[in-house]
Amino acid sequence: MASSELGRFSPWDYVVFAAVLLISGSIGIYYAFVGRGKTTSKEFLTGGRSMTALPVALSLTASFMSAVTILGTPADVYRYGAMFSIFAISYALVVFISAEIYLPVFYRLNIASTYEYLELRFNRSVRILGTVIFIIEMILYTGIVIYAPALALNQVSGFNLWGAMIATGLVCTFYCTLGGLKAVIWTDAFQIVIMLAGFIAVIIRGVVVQGGIQTIINDSYYGGRLNFWDFDPHPLRRHTFWTIIIGGTFLWTGVYGVNQTQVQRYIACKSKFQAKLSLYINLIGLWAILACAVLSGLIIFSVYKDCDPWTSHRVSAPDQLMPYLVLDILKNYPGVPGLFVACAYSGTLSTVSSSINALAAVTVEDLIKPYTNLSERKLSWLSKGMSAFYGVLCIGMSALASHMGGVIQAALSIFSMVGGPLLGLFSLGMFLPFCNPLGAIVGLLVGFSMSLWAGIGAQIYPPLPERSRPLPLSTVGCDFSDTVNVTSVTEMTLTTFVTVAQAETIERPLLADYWYSLSYLYFSILGTLVVFIVGAVVSLLSGGWKQNINIDYLYGRQDCALVDMFRCFKTNKKENIEVLEWKSHPSEGHDNPTFSQDDISLSQVK
Repeated sequence: MASSELGRFSPWDYVVFAAVLLISGSIGIYYAFVGRGKTTSKEFLTGGRSMTALPVALSLTASFMSAVTILGTPADVYRYGAMFSIFAISYALVVFISAEIYLPVFYRLNIASTYEYLELRFNRSVRILGTVIFIIEMILYTGIVIYAPALALNQVSGFNLWGAMIATGLVCTFYCTLGGLKAVIWTDAFQIVIMLAGFIAVIIRGVVVQGGIQTIINDSYYGGRLNFWDFDPHPLRRHTFWTIIIGGTFLWTGVYGVNQTQVQRYIACKSKFQAKLSLYINLIGLWAILACAVLSGLIIFSVYKDCDPWTSHRVSAPDQLMPYLVLDILKNYPGVPGLFVACAYSGTLSTVSSSINALAAVTVEDLIKPYTNLSERKLSWLSKGMSAFYGVLCIGMSALASHMGGVIQAALSIFSMVGGPLLGLFSLGMFLPFCNPLGAIVGLLVGFSMSLWAGIGAQIYPPLPERSRPLPLSTVGCDFSDTVNVTSVTEMTLTTFVTVAQAETIERPLLADYWYSLSYLYFSILGTLVVFIVGAVVSLLSGGWKQNINIDYLYGRQDCALVDMFRCFKTNKKENIEVLEWKSHPSEGHDNPTFSQDDISLSQVK
């Protein structure tokens, strides 16, 4: 269908779009005024630890499943196939690891910031370093989140792309000053319902237009899109079963296991059981969103298998394919295109506002407050100023995001190369009782440098086409009379092939074809393992076994708490180990016992 036939937003679309955003904003305003004058910092950051599992689970799902997923995943499936659905297995592994390994430690300590753990376990320098890296990660990611819905708004309403990005950023910067964690969680819960409603509307209409789900499956099969099981172990392939399962598990564990935005949500639950339950309910939400996104990608291919909108210049970027489909197949249903854009846009509002708020909070709490004697009033104004600063900075980063390729790969690449080292740092603290601050700092710096080296190199020297080549697209069924003529498309195609050929003949360093061509999903493994290995070696060489360790900062049974890990593995019978009596934790104001390796002698083993 020619672009001129698609039309733009109808008045009803604008009404639905505005209504969804108004409801989202009203939730934030409600909690801002209800809690005014009585909100403590703990109430603001953790919701007073009074939340139940269901709203927290919906918020966990919505946090990183915003416009990036709504626009990026269907476009990825359309171009590369349905292998993306294998992430369903990774999500299950991630939720189990986060709920059973990392959550118990954070919940037991009753802390509002994950980086406070780094100071408790190591020292303030490690906390500051971790905070700085978190700030870098979230600024980069937030830029992509701002850019993604601007693409959708540009496609379906004709709104200027730059105007949409700036408007999104300014709205989020204002929104983040309202409410607290309760407002964020309930807004997310509302928005995940809208997100699913938008997806379901597209899927139902797509199935009807194509004459049934069987047609979509057949088109996808013969078009090579049902490529689920590629067991090629080559680490330079973009997506295979192994890169998604292994790399995806490391990547998303860095998000759900230790990322401040997610941890802050599930520790807001009123009990550890509710916190774990929220993660497992969240898994159902992740599967539902993933299934909708993958099916939407297959519908896009089935509808446009003979006339690719991207190579025929009907859209300017692959991530506009989903809104293009919406305006195409739902143009006779006023309000529905508005609902779809609202689900992408409102999810972004919540994600970006919470990100900006978190950035301002960790900057003030971890980098400014400990070194100043400012009053609470001045700190409050400083927090608002930092929110505005990060809002403008994230708008600037959205411009960079437009040059990073598909939004889904760009977002996951950032989580891989920045989140991986942070996952390694927290894992060092929880799993290795002999790890000391020196080992943590050296390991983090080396791991972060290695992952950035590989990630930035991949942006400068993209992988060779045969390692990340999209599946074939066709324009044989296009009518170019209303847009561009066949000659211009042919010239564009020829120019593309010439450009690729020239790129392949340009002399590339040896690292570009190997090190920089590593699958973007493996950046997280690289960062995590380098931090873990280097940190362990440096700690052992610098006398890590001689330090005192608070058992509450370690993962494992509290009676042996990994302080004497080898003896714990030797026997798991409680009666065979002298129990180290300690039932309290720092949050209750009791003395915290510390233990060194020498405190437990062989005489304690009966």
